[in-house]
Amino acid sequence: MNTASLAQFDRHYQSHLKHLQLKGLQPKTVEAYSRAIRRIGDYFDHQIEHLTEAQLTDYFSDLITSHSWSTVKLDLYGLKFYYDHVLRQPWVAPGLIKPPKSLRLPDIVTVAEAQRLFAATRVVSYRVFYFTLYSLGLRLGEGLRLQVGDIDAVRQRVHVRNAKGNRDRLVPLPQATHHVLRRFWSVHRNPVLLFPNRHGGLKGAATATTPMDAGGVQRTLHQVIATCGLKKRSRRTVCAMPTPRT
Repeated sequence: MNTASLAQFDRHYQSHLKHLQLKGLQPKTVEAYSRAIRRIGDYFDHQIEHLTEAQLTDYFSDLITSHSWSTVKLDLYGLKFYYDHVLRQPWVAPGLIKPPKSLRLPDIVTVAEAQRLFAATRVVSYRVFYFTLYSLGLRLGEGLRLQVGDIDAVRQRVHVRNAKGNRDRLVPLPQATHHVLRRFWSVHRNPVLLFPNRHGGLKGAATATTPMDAGGVQRTLHQVIATCGLKKRSRRTVCAMPTPRT
């Protein structure tokens, strides 16, 4: 590859990022589509402007041997977006990929298992966070984005913002969850975030502008589940717990 080809790829990649932002896509989608172009660029020596169906067949055949179908679909959609909005070229391989259809039910933990999980979580911020996900039925990102103003104690509900599909929704606020969150907030007293990051300790939490690290939350959950001896897949365990009674 020559310097000119790399420079052209970089220009197109920056244009790709701008178009992703202008389309109002979710941050995870932006990252997935941009990662797709980086990965495809590396595979084809950063010359991806005129890929043939044969080249795409080779790429996706290799990709499926090392990555999940979810990654394959994201790379496909990311590359299609790139061709449509950056290169302004028609997609050369319609119908190339057809992921298998599957329907997986989430693992549901019992109330007793949930109690074991909470008891085994030694870090208070994580314990409160897991309980909040459990009691409100939230996804990981939804819980991390919760703000103080989202808690409506008078109407006993929580405003969940920017949920799946870029939609807001309201969920009931159990009294037990309200009490736990109120006690937890009284410790860190961040004026905006319910779950501020822990980088600066308790003092830093009061002025933090970002929530807890998602990676740390997930790693700790995996460790706690292993400690409890739960055999269920941990990726969706907490969100799949039944909601407790108030």
